[in-house]
Amino acid sequence: MQIEIFSSLNNLGIKLIKLCEEQGYLRNIYKPTMNYLIPIKVVLADVLKIIIFVNTLKCKSTMKQFFFIAALVFSLHSGAQSHHNKSNTQKMKNTPSHKAVVYQVFTRLFGNTNTTNKPWGTIEENGVGKFNDFTDKALQEIKNLGVSHIWYTGVPHHAVIRDYTQYGISNDDPEVVKGRAGSPYAVKDYYNVNPDLAVNPANRLQEFEDLIARTHKAGLKLIIDIVPNHVARKYEGKNNPKGVRDFGADDDVTVEYHKDNNFYYIPNTRFELPDGITPLNGEVNPLIDGKFEEFPAKWTGNGSRLAKPDKNDWYETVKVNYGIRPDGTKDFAELPAGFETKSCQEHFDFWKDKEVPSSWKKFRAIAEYWLAKGVDGFRYDMAEMVPYEFWSYMNSAIKVKRSDAFLLAEVYNPKEYRNYIRLGKMDYLYDKVELYDKLKEIVQGRSQTDPITDIQKGLADIEHHMLHFLDNHDEQRLASPEFAGSAEKGKPLMVVSATISTSPTMIYFGQEVGEAGNENGGFGTHSRTSIFDYVGVPNHQRWMNGGKFDGGQLSSSEKSLRDFYKRVLNFTLKSSALMGEFQEIHGINRYATAGYYPEVYSFVRWSNAEKLIVVSNFSSVHTSHFELKIPEDVIQKWHLKDGKYTIVDQLYQKSSLTLEVVHGQGKVQIAIEPLESFIYQLK
Repeated sequence: MQIEIFSSLNNLGIKLIKLCEEQGYLRNIYKPTMNYLIPIKVVLADVLKIIIFVNTLKCKSTMKQFFFIAALVFSLHSGAQSHHNKSNTQKMKNTPSHKAVVYQVFTRLFGNTNTTNKPWGTIEENGVGKFNDFTDKALQEIKNLGVSHIWYTGVPHHAVIRDYTQYGISNDDPEVVKGRAGSPYAVKDYYNVNPDLAVNPANRLQEFEDLIARTHKAGLKLIIDIVPNHVARKYEGKNNPKGVRDFGADDDVTVEYHKDNNFYYIPNTRFELPDGITPLNGEVNPLIDGKFEEFPAKWTGNGSRLAKPDKNDWYETVKVNYGIRPDGTKDFAELPAGFETKSCQEHFDFWKDKEVPSSWKKFRAIAEYWLAKGVDGFRYDMAEMVPYEFWSYMNSAIKVKRSDAFLLAEVYNPKEYRNYIRLGKMDYLYDKVELYDKLKEIVQGRSQTDPITDIQKGLADIEHHMLHFLDNHDEQRLASPEFAGSAEKGKPLMVVSATISTSPTMIYFGQEVGEAGNENGGFGTHSRTSIFDYVGVPNHQRWMNGGKFDGGQLSSSEKSLRDFYKRVLNFTLKSSALMGEFQEIHGINRYATAGYYPEVYSFVRWSNAEKLIVVSNFSSVHTSHFELKIPEDVIQKWHLKDGKYTIVDQLYQKSSLTLEVVHGQGKVQIAIEPLESFIYQLK
């Protein structure tokens, strides 16, 4: 009897540990900040105690004690499991039926056909793209690539070195502008658009409104930037709607801080330019005189409190005040406990009778203005530098009016992800410091693929909200020597990034044709396509083909690459499995499967209607041959009986294999070449 009880308990412990492993709880034991640390430590400790205790049992009277304690152990697991399931239920409840795909385009560069690329070149020398370059044909080709949303980057009027005074626009001092074309994140007037982007600058807002209409006609939704943390050093709201007061117009500049000041001040101190800057690369300009008039000086955009910021500070911008006192305390109402589970309507209602800082009201008015123009959402620059209470106020107001608005935020601190999603009501955050950084390490040979599993488990409760990308305006181009080294090496990254979760996928214009960012724009240098200069984007220009947008000048390898992206993105738009369940099968194959190299990664995705097996080879040199194991629990979840099943690759429809299920376990023979990926669908 003793042996039988011990055996039962041993099986109980193994089963419990297996369940914990499946849910990712054991990983969290090594991360003390995670929610499941205490419960799982208790569960495992109690299992051990029961095993030791039962081994000393001498009579049947103690059997009742055993079953009571065993039930208690399972209740501990069930409590943790129900909490986890509750999070997943909430996640799935709010998940769309199909993936979104965002095409980020730097608006100023998209339509530029000039190939000169002179460093620090003017518009006359290097050219510039316009709103009108996004023709019906161009937009339809973007749509056909497999895109649902387009992010027009750099639309709001920002500081720029060009004389537009005949249109009522003041000149910007080159000493507080980065590059010649200027940073799109130093916004000068939120109620109008960049005059560079218009054929007729006097009619620039109408030209953008026409682009909004064309975008919607093409079946695309569009988002633009809002930069809430900072504005241009020379902000001038010359197009404010009636009743809108300019930023700083009502500030008390005699104090460092006041709740309703839009900026922070350094009283009685004049602003000084940083040392070591060379505006326009030393070019003569009447506004370059070694000074910029600002009295009193304001805090700089990145938070520098110096009247003379460093050249590496965001010296072209000033920090916006959201009611955070200089000591870091909050000067506004805080959300009550439990509001992470409240709806947008409940968040909106909470703020109705609250007095909020002036900057909150100004930015909400800006968002409402652009929504009324037909914009479908926003990408929020450096959102984590603004308190999540403001985002609750802002985003709940947006969602109450437009429940389908697409709200994407730049947040890089994993400890704050859930606050900005659940309390700040963000739809999506960049998955930059987790998956993006790890994929970059893998393709550079600095990591194996194993950590991908841990990343997915760690983000399981918010995975839908973590937008995946491999290229954007801030990062080194995927095809650059500094990143993957070639566009081909980026292929397995793209497949994994686009199919591993239910979250949206984003690509950056030119990525799909292998743009490597080799140009030296002047202020911006190689590896990133410059956002500060007037430049052409060579690979993208070959696809534009003089405005035909037919890829007529692309090389055969570039055409093949674009075809690859088109296949991947269109599949993700249509697949129901990619909005369903995920389970990694890498772990069971990693050490137990001969020929399954460390550069390979595999997982399964499924819905009621579709079952997928995804395998990618990150190696650029090794072809792998192995018998891929599909674990018993996956076979059970897929309701497969012993027998043979056909699986077909959905990317190219050329590979058809046999999945054999024997004694409840699956196996399939895989041959995968360097940098190859398969998305096998069960037929």
